[in-house]
Amino acid sequence: MKPLTPPDLLPYAEYELGRQAYRQRIIELKKRRRISVGDLITLIFENRETVLFQIQEMIRTERIFDPQKVQDELDVYNTLLPDPGELRATLFIEITDNDRIKQILDNFQDIDRLDTLFIQLGEEKVSGEFEPGHSKEDKISAVHFVRFRPNQSFLAQLPQTDIPASIRVAHEHYQAEAKVPDPLRREWLADLELDNIKVNT
Repeated sequence: MKPLTPPDLLPYAEYELGRQAYRQRIIELKKRRRISVGDLITLIFENRETVLFQIQEMIRTERIFDPQKVQDELDVYNTLLPDPGELRATLFIEITDNDRIKQILDNFQDIDRLDTLFIQLGEEKVSGEFEPGHSKEDKISAVHFVRFRPNQSFLAQLPQTDIPASIRVAHEHYQAEAKVPDPLRREWLADLELDNIKVNT
């Protein structure tokens, strides 16, 4: 996916003027790109629009105007964009009970190992690869960045909606599965540049 550059950003005043409508559009987009796996894990699959929105919001909140600092933000957030042939998502461990934050997070230790999170498409399985640095031996973050690199068989079958797709978490303390809805599947097809392929319905 093409990296974001300074010309992609709206000027501060222009963004502020149209922010409400812009924000509502991104909320609707994220609904299609969001999936909850059980009660505690949510993934949002990122693309240029979702990442651009995050950058615009960061610039607005922090009032970043220096060109080099703007470029620094672009460099950081561009790492969320999927490379060709892959999907990337932000994973949130959703905790609403403030008194149990540490306890719940501790239960998710080692979630970032291979084969704990994966997309299942028919007989094909694509494991999530977690960005390092978000967990330590005694501490784990509530936010993780994950990439999925599907093989050619997966890509060939993805447009065929008669082949079921799901996202699964297989962790010692948390097992859950969620069926991938058609709107999210169509977003994946666009991210993988397969949206020109006829989807079987």
